[in-house]
Amino acid sequence: MIKPIGSDELQPRFVYDVAEHEKLSKEAESLPSVVISSQAAANAVMMGGGYFNPLKGYMNVADAMGAAEKMTLTDGSFFPVPVLCLLENTDAIGDAKRIALRDPNVDGNPVIAVMDVDAVEEVTDAQMKTMTQKVYRTEDMDHPGVQAFNTQGQIALSGPIQVLNFSYFQTEFPDTFRTAVEIRNEIAEHGWNKIVAFQTRNPMHLAHEELCHMAMERLGCDGLVIHMLLGKLKEGDIPAPVRDAAIRKMVEVYFPENSAMVTGYGYDMLYAGPREGVLHAYFRQNMGATHFIIGRDHAGVGDYYGDFDAQTIFDDEVPEGAMEIEIFMADHTAWSKKLNKVVMMREVDDHEKEDFVLLSGTKVREMLGNGEAPPKEFSRPEVAKILIDYYQSL
Repeated sequence: MIKPIGSDELQPRFVYDVAEHEKLSKEAESLPSVVISSQAAANAVMMGGGYFNPLKGYMNVADAMGAAEKMTLTDGSFFPVPVLCLLENTDAIGDAKRIALRDPNVDGNPVIAVMDVDAVEEVTDAQMKTMTQKVYRTEDMDHPGVQAFNTQGQIALSGPIQVLNFSYFQTEFPDTFRTAVEIRNEIAEHGWNKIVAFQTRNPMHLAHEELCHMAMERLGCDGLVIHMLLGKLKEGDIPAPVRDAAIRKMVEVYFPENSAMVTGYGYDMLYAGPREGVLHAYFRQNMGATHFIIGRDHAGVGDYYGDFDAQTIFDDEVPEGAMEIEIFMADHTAWSKKLNKVVMMREVDDHEKEDFVLLSGTKVREMLGNGEAPPKEFSRPEVAKILIDYYQSL
């Protein structure tokens, strides 16, 4: 199986030893504590599950700036985005060197991790601006990722963490949430050697499904890991339980048995386009995938990024040799009226726009809300039914 990034074996920050976990949980209740941001909590979940291997904790400002500016930390290691714990103030913890971090997304704010504080630093306005511009390619506060990043505070706590739970992801999505450790184990159980991963924050329509079939066939893959984001999205995106149900139904009906896994991970969407595409590839290697699909406008929002910026960044900006995972660079896929099948649009140069079945997201939502299934060339009827039920319940 493909190696994780930066080590021979995964080094998850979750405390798996039962006795140690119990001891640490008890200690945490007596430590100075602070409720962290949703983004910082998601970072803890990803470190806990091994996805951010080999990070041991939150970055200091120098490492965060290195990640933002050139995807390289001060020790020379590779990481594509800052992983920070930003606070508005340190009133709750004072100058304590060992603290408990509390989850903002679960009632009662339980402790999500214990942290040994190496440094408390103020992030300057100029540094926030640089990180924002480098990661998101915009400083527009209407961009949901920019807004989330810039409203946490500007005091950075750095240091190693020990993770005690996976926030709400394990309890709310018990059949779907998986750590990188668990996915590697499941891949080994399947006996797969060549694995392609597909990222989604939306239900999968026919074009997405066929893109996965294309990638598996062209790459000669043993298995597919459909890996959906389970964390916070922007307003208007379809909730995770609905996406989950729709994707599971699609796999159940249209994929051969034991050829695809439906899984999810606990992270808030950054909407950072190309830089998030690199991050997605990073943690897909850590979970055991050998290949990763990146298509048009990957992880984008609005008009902030070019259609294929998340592909060209791998050649233009990612340091050579930083990752072993290979990128399957896909074009927009759609149903061809001429060929009566889903195709990649760049591969059929004899087609005009009207030769494809193309529906806007707005049009699809309107149809579903009216109880009308999109055409079979766009969406599987079983998937459409689940989405119709959801939209009509609003």
